[in-house]
Amino acid sequence: MTLNVTIPVYNEAIQLEQHVRCLNSFLVSLFASDYEIVIASNGSTDDTNEIAHKLTREFPHIRLLELQEKGRGNALKIAWTSSTARILSYMDVDLSTDLGAFPLLIKSLNTNRCDLAIGSRLIAGSATTRCWQREIISRGYNAIVRACLRLPIYDCQCGFKAITANAAKMLMPLIDDTQWFFDTELLYRAHILSYSIAEIPVRWIEDPGSTVKVCSTAWAQLRGIFRLLRSSVDLSHAHVLPPRSVSDM
Repeated sequence: MTLNVTIPVYNEAIQLEQHVRCLNSFLVSLFASDYEIVIASNGSTDDTNEIAHKLTREFPHIRLLELQEKGRGNALKIAWTSSTARILSYMDVDLSTDLGAFPLLIKSLNTNRCDLAIGSRLIAGSATTRCWQREIISRGYNAIVRACLRLPIYDCQCGFKAITANAAKMLMPLIDDTQWFFDTELLYRAHILSYSIAEIPVRWIEDPGSTVKVCSTAWAQLRGIFRLLRSSVDLSHAHVLPPRSVSDM
């Protein structure tokens, strides 16, 4: 199988069916049958799992991963490590990121130009619609990441990422966070191990019904940065792939 698309969800019964149907139609047009959609339900207590089961019965390329523990990072880690696809990806269930950028995300990995490809709302060519409070928090957080972790990424937290299975196999065991800091830690570990990362500009519209608690999530992410700064991680046992240049992308 070429592609895995994981949708981490927690109590998303209201929008799950409509958006997964939309995503499935989009993927069929690009990949025919060479893909899977994994609905990774982490601790959902509403009708999310029932709706997901309905979708799996209707579409052979959709499967449900039911997890008792909450946490987007945990859901992605389990979904990716259990997949046989060559390329692993994820996106948020609200489809806030325009799917038009997805083919370029996957092409970047298929052509061996990079090991990770990520959507970015904060680079040239991107367009973002969201409230000013979230804009300030997002820009501030990413500025802190670049300054403290020396991570040359402009948008660590956009829910629109893809990684090769080979890179994921090496990086997943190194990531400790199981929540929202998973994305930043993934990129940090990849960067210090010289995996190549490409940022792809995206169009992104804020979901007004989002249940993400911005302030508590931001604080948890800051704690994650402090943890990485304090820790002295011995990565000598990890196999490092030769870095690839993405300057010609």
